[in-house]
Amino acid sequence: MSIKTCFPKSCHAFLIVSKHRFEGQFHSHFEEKVRPYIDLIDSLRLLGIDDNLALPTIAVIGDQSSGKSSVLEALSGVTLPRGSGIVTRCPLHLKLRRIRGGVQWRAFISYKEECIQFDDPSLVEAYVRQAQNKLAGDGVGICEDLITLEIMSPLVCDLTLIDLPEIARVPVNGQPEDIEEQIKYLIRSFIERDEIISLVVVPCNVNIATTEALKMAQEVDPEGKRTLAILTKPDLIEKGTEKNILDVVRNQVIPLSKGYIMVKCRDQQQIDNKISLEEAARVERDFFKRHEYFSCLLNEDKATIQCLATKLTQHLVDHIKKSLPLLSEQIKKLLWDLRKELSQCEAGPPLDPQKKKDFYISILMKFNDKINCSATGEAGNEYNLFVQLRSEFRKWKDHLDSTKSPFHEKVQAVEKEYDLKYRGRKLPGFSDYSDFEMVVQRLVIQLRRPAIDTLRVIRETIQKQFSDVSRSCFPHYPYLQNVAMNKIDIIQSKQEAKVKQRILEQFEMEQLVYTQDGIYMKSLNETSLAVDVQKVSEDNFAGLDSRSKYPEMLKAYYEIVVERLADQVPMLILYFMLKESAQLLCNEMLGLMDGANVNEVLREESEVSRRRVNLQKRIDRLTLAQEKLSNFL
Repeated sequence: MSIKTCFPKSCHAFLIVSKHRFEGQFHSHFEEKVRPYIDLIDSLRLLGIDDNLALPTIAVIGDQSSGKSSVLEALSGVTLPRGSGIVTRCPLHLKLRRIRGGVQWRAFISYKEECIQFDDPSLVEAYVRQAQNKLAGDGVGICEDLITLEIMSPLVCDLTLIDLPEIARVPVNGQPEDIEEQIKYLIRSFIERDEIISLVVVPCNVNIATTEALKMAQEVDPEGKRTLAILTKPDLIEKGTEKNILDVVRNQVIPLSKGYIMVKCRDQQQIDNKISLEEAARVERDFFKRHEYFSCLLNEDKATIQCLATKLTQHLVDHIKKSLPLLSEQIKKLLWDLRKELSQCEAGPPLDPQKKKDFYISILMKFNDKINCSATGEAGNEYNLFVQLRSEFRKWKDHLDSTKSPFHEKVQAVEKEYDLKYRGRKLPGFSDYSDFEMVVQRLVIQLRRPAIDTLRVIRETIQKQFSDVSRSCFPHYPYLQNVAMNKIDIIQSKQEAKVKQRILEQFEMEQLVYTQDGIYMKSLNETSLAVDVQKVSEDNFAGLDSRSKYPEMLKAYYEIVVERLADQVPMLILYFMLKESAQLLCNEMLGLMDGANVNEVLREESEVSRRRVNLQKRIDRLTLAQEKLSNFL
């Protein structure tokens, strides 16, 4: 049974209380069927779904001075901004909600971060003007930002629509030269969507075919399947044109599937006389009843604001029902695309507090694992530092070996210097052990600076590797990355100072000129063998001509020193700069778990993280929207 044939013509859906019990019961039943669908779309819009998908709604458009504001006032029961030029400067999302149970009138207006609740209908106009000035600036400019005005009253119909700026053809009063194109672009961005019903407001006293609003509606909806036209100002038409207007209303001039409705709203004189909207509705009905030509429109359900309200609600709900399956499929596809895009992003911290803490612990452990892998030197590990360090240690060993080649010249130079400065009364050739010690000490001390240089290079290599691990483990967490970098630098500095002290101590010990006898004999024999000299043992060593074997003896001991330093310096560096540093760093990072503000620690600052967060928010909104839709499908 259709609304058109059964809904009582006398039931004023938003201005008068039903006179008959049947009418009241029917209207209540109608509301129960309508309200959930309108609330559904409003809730989806509140979720921000219209940022991604077009939602079914009614967009109100019209040329300047078309009577659009008067129509909206009659529907909403409140006074909206009026005046010359562009009155609607921002899209106005008008939500009308009929309430029962003795609840008084109240409203909300919201835009950007503002949300104002009030209970005085006379404040609506001022609040809307204030919102437009904040969004579009003082003056005559327009803005695409949405203003939402929600009105709850026992005297309104259940309806949601969007009021768009009036089409201005000629810039006036400082308007931009392209104001017409700006407005048309904004209007077109709404009405070109298949989910939008275009409510076109056209004055009866102009040629309907010349109105810009209807032309735009025809461009995007050439068959008129989702266009409904309102004819205003029927009291201003010229005598003799009444039948032409009737032809328009009866769809015989520019056919529209949803047809035409004629209304007569308050004129300026009635506004000046402060005639209420309730009284204006009564005057409107009397006008059509008494009109010679237009009275028939009452019987055809094609006249009065009350008829318009009923049809708009009916069209909107029908349109919503028709759109829901497609909307559900669009949400499913968008969810699939967003989840796929999110899966390709680097994983970030979960939203759940406990899971976020677990995530925090896991990335710290991952960091420590990589640091430990760097320190242990396991084969096949990309973080293996030993490959780089071995190369540096080989350079140290090569430097030590390189000092052997000019050894004979250095020995002769030292001996000559000794003879000149220190020999005293001794004849040449009568050398003693102190000569031997002095030569060794002079040669060994020259190796101290290269050892410290090797330490510096190794420190830089290790610190760079540890820093790279920090960047790879905490790429989107600046707090953690800064903490790790600072700890790496502090620990490496302390350990470098410790190793430097140990190396210097090692060279101080080398001044003792000591090694085990057996080790020395082995080295001396290897040196003697190289120059084809008699093999030496502890038994015959005392009877040998020490002077004749002095170069070999010195060289043999120097070989021992070189071998000792070739291992000792790298071992000191490896232990303190790598192994102990890694342990200290891991302990320091684990200490961050105690009493940490996880939200602050995991605060992300990167394009990837912002993209991931935005994707997750969109997925959450769409998932909630899908759940809401499932209850209606």
